[in-house]
Amino acid sequence: MASGPAPIPSGAWLPHAAALVTLVLALAAVPSAWADNVDMVFLKSAVAKGAVCLDGTPPVYHFSPGSGSGANNWVVHMEGGGWCKTSEECAIRKGNFRGSSKYMKPLSFSGILGGSQKYNPDFYNWNRVKVRYCDGSSFTGDVAAVESSTNLHYRGARVWNAIIEDLLQKGMSKAQNALLSGCSAGGLAAILHCDKFSDLLPASAKVKCFSDAGYFFDGTDITGNKYVRKVYKDIVNLHESAKNLPSSCTSTQSPELCFFPQYVIPTLRTPLFILNAAYDSWQIRNILAPSAADKSKAWAKCKLDIKNCSSSQLVTMQNFRKEYLAALPQPGQSRSLGMFIDSCFAHCQSGAQDSWLAEGSPSIQKTQIGKAVGDWFFERAVSQRIDCPYPCNQTCKDNEDD
Repeated sequence: MASGPAPIPSGAWLPHAAALVTLVLALAAVPSAWADNVDMVFLKSAVAKGAVCLDGTPPVYHFSPGSGSGANNWVVHMEGGGWCKTSEECAIRKGNFRGSSKYMKPLSFSGILGGSQKYNPDFYNWNRVKVRYCDGSSFTGDVAAVESSTNLHYRGARVWNAIIEDLLQKGMSKAQNALLSGCSAGGLAAILHCDKFSDLLPASAKVKCFSDAGYFFDGTDITGNKYVRKVYKDIVNLHESAKNLPSSCTSTQSPELCFFPQYVIPTLRTPLFILNAAYDSWQIRNILAPSAADKSKAWAKCKLDIKNCSSSQLVTMQNFRKEYLAALPQPGQSRSLGMFIDSCFAHCQSGAQDSWLAEGSPSIQKTQIGKAVGDWFFERAVSQRIDCPYPCNQTCKDNEDD
């Protein structure tokens, strides 16, 4: 791989601003699926353990208690938001909710966290938790010393441990069913922490993991290099993540490769569902055509909207899809594996109601995402679906919402 890649713009590893538009449209389309804001739990007791955001503020999660048949069931969903691979990038996050709980605000639940039986029939009455993301390492970092020049705390793994411990004390230790989920960087965290999560819950519980837009793969960019490998190496080194990555992977692979799910999943013990767009908009922008590989900006318009791609760029996109599918677990190798790989130009599809389960939601073989995930969790059917190539699926919603 070429050395000294150009730095990624500070916003490149964050979700696209279009998420706000998606949020407004989803709210207007299915208002009955939305509830009032869910209050935040500031876990101040975690500070003494060093479990803090990048700026040293307490970690936060949102909690909506379960009821009725869902009183002993839990879905714990981890927020996404990219990573920071240098102290300079992490310092920028101290000034917003990606690195400080000072800037976090209450939010409403929808999609997989929604409280409407109509729009989320399998999980609506569960204990529903959204873990806020303020460490920049997919909850893997643990550097004992505070960085003196910036006062940065690289403590993502401690944050995850502290929040899960608090939830166990709130009743998750008696869970009958539990699902660890997440979007984007949180979706990657759902894979990296999957077996650990399962081990913390009762042996009698049904525990599974769900990754939305978290299957980042070890792909080649338009110059033939594996640019994102260098990015992951920098993240792992800065946050000292290696000790918190699955040992079943790090025992045979270099730590940065264990940030790629394709090298972790072969030894995963806990059932997993992979939801991803084959033309994942974030991966198109940052793995296939990162700025460092596209210095002429020939891909500038295409990677923002697949409809702007030239015929030759679409050929490259289709080859990218083939490479992506080859990096996935093969359907049929395990009934406990769930997959929904659509042909949308999207990134994160479980948080917005219009893509999770609503009239006109994305579907494969006439099955929508929320239904596919529920069928898999409750083992009503084998749920492994891979879509036809773009532009065959007219139900796509180009969401980028975590």
